[in-house]
Amino acid sequence: MAEPEGPRRGPHRLHRLHRLRRLPGLRRLWPTTVRARATAGAVAVVALALTLASYVLLGLLEANLVRGAEEDALRQAQTVARLAAAGNLDRVRPPVHGVDFVQVVGADGRVVLATPNLAGVPPVGPAEPPVPGRRIRAWKGRPLGVEHRQQVVQVTTDTPDGIVTVYAGTSLRDVDAADDTTTAALAFGVPLLLLTVGLVTWRVTGRALGPVEAIRAEVAAITDRDLHRRVPVPDTRDEVARLAQTMNTTLDRLEASGVRQRRFIADASHELRSPITVLRTQLEVALAVRDPELWPELIGGALEDTERLQQLAADLLLLARIDAAQPVAAVPLDLTALVGAAVDARLGDRVPVRTEPAPPLPVTGSELWLTRVVTNLLDNAQRFADREVRLVLHGGEHTAVLEVTDDGPGIPPEDRERVFERFTRLDDARSRDHGGAGLGLAIARDLTAHHGGTLTAEDSPRGARFVVRLPLAPTPTPTPAPSGLSAGTAPKGPPARSSRSRPDPRT
Repeated sequence: MAEPEGPRRGPHRLHRLHRLRRLPGLRRLWPTTVRARATAGAVAVVALALTLASYVLLGLLEANLVRGAEEDALRQAQTVARLAAAGNLDRVRPPVHGVDFVQVVGADGRVVLATPNLAGVPPVGPAEPPVPGRRIRAWKGRPLGVEHRQQVVQVTTDTPDGIVTVYAGTSLRDVDAADDTTTAALAFGVPLLLLTVGLVTWRVTGRALGPVEAIRAEVAAITDRDLHRRVPVPDTRDEVARLAQTMNTTLDRLEASGVRQRRFIADASHELRSPITVLRTQLEVALAVRDPELWPELIGGALEDTERLQQLAADLLLLARIDAAQPVAAVPLDLTALVGAAVDARLGDRVPVRTEPAPPLPVTGSELWLTRVVTNLLDNAQRFADREVRLVLHGGEHTAVLEVTDDGPGIPPEDRERVFERFTRLDDARSRDHGGAGLGLAIARDLTAHHGGTLTAEDSPRGARFVVRLPLAPTPTPTPAPSGLSAGTAPKGPPARSSRSRPDPRT
C-alpha cells in the first residue's frame, strides 16, 4: 500500500524553509549587529502590542456604540408594542431621536403601521411565524437603502386584532464613522509611534553600546608591546563600566605576567650563562693541558658545573609547570609521615635537623611537590645555619603548620617578602659560593600556594624562621609517623651529602 503524501511533504517543506533562510537576500535583510537586532526586536514587540490593542479598542468602541443604538431602538419598539397591545396604535408618536424607522406587521404579513420613510415598503423582517418576544437583528442597506448598517429590534406581542410584530431600527452611521475615524487615527499613529520607538531604541542602544565599541576598539589596538594601555571606563556605574574595569584588571594581570616572564627569561639567561662559561673554560683548559694527572680535577670541576646546570634546568622546568597552573593531584596524605620521610632521607647534612613528635596531620595534594617544599626549606636552612636546624610540625583547627628555623644570620624584616622572588639573593657572592640560584624559596612558595596554603618568613629570636600553613583534609589518613618525627632527635648519617640534599638559596 502506498504511503500517504502528507507525511512526505513535511521534510521537503522544512528543507525549502532552510534553503530560503540561506538565500543571500534574506541574510542581508537580517540584522547583524546588536543595535539593529535590539531595535528590530523592540519595534516588533511594540507593533504586536499596538495591533492587539487596536483590535481591542475598536471592538470595545463598536460594542459600546452598538449597545447604545440597540437600547434606543428597543425602547421605541417596546413603547409601540405596549400601545398595540392596548389597541392604541393610532396614538403612536414619531420615533424618538436616534431611531430611524418603526414598522408594525400583522400576523398575515400586512403592514399595519409604518413611519413615513417606510411608506410603501414591504415588511422589513423575513416571513416567518410570529412568536411573542423580542429579537435583535443588524443588516446593511435594508430597509432604507442606505450604505450604513442598521440595527433592528423586533418585538412580537398580542393585540385585540391578533399578533403583530413591531420593528424599530436605528442607523449605525455614528458607529461606522467612529470606526473609520479610529481606524484612520490608528493607521497614522501606529506607524508614527513605531518609528518613534525605533529611533529612540536605536539612539538609546547606540549610547549604551558606544562604550562597548570603545572598549573593543581599544582592546583590538593593544598588542604584546603596549600592554600598558587601558580601556576607557564610562561613568555609568552599570554592567558596561564593570566590564571595562574587569578588562583593565585582566590587562593589569597580562602586563604583570609579561613583565615577570621577560624578567624571568633575562634572569634565567644570566644564571645559565655563568656555569656555561665556567664549564667551557674548564673544558678548554683540560683540552690544552697535556698532563694526565690534572685531568681528573678538571673533569671533576666540569661535572660539578654540569650538575649545577642540570639542577638549574630542572628548577626552571618546575617553575614553568607551576606557571602553567597544572592541577594538583588530589591524593590524601599524612603530612607528618611525608615530612618524616623527607627528614630521614637527608643523610649527611652539615647541621643535624632536630624534630619534635607530631600527631598525624591529613592533607590533600601531591606527595612529590610537598616533599619538594620541605626539601627546599631544609636546604635553605642548611646553607645558612650555624649549629642548629629545627623542624616543628603541629596542627590547628583547620590548618597544618610546618616551621623550619635555623640559627644563621636571619633575614631583615624589609627583605622577608623579597626573598621569595625568583633569582633574588640578599648576599649574591655568598649564594653563588654555596651554589644557589635564587629559586628554592620561590619554588617552595609557588608549590605551597598551589596546595591552597601559604609560606611566609616570620619573626624568630635568632636566625630565619619559615612557616608553611596548609589546609587540613576532612578525613585523617592513619599513616604512622616515621622515627624522625616521633623520637624527637636528629637523624644520623655519614658526613657526605646525599644526592637528594641539593643546594637552594634563601635569597
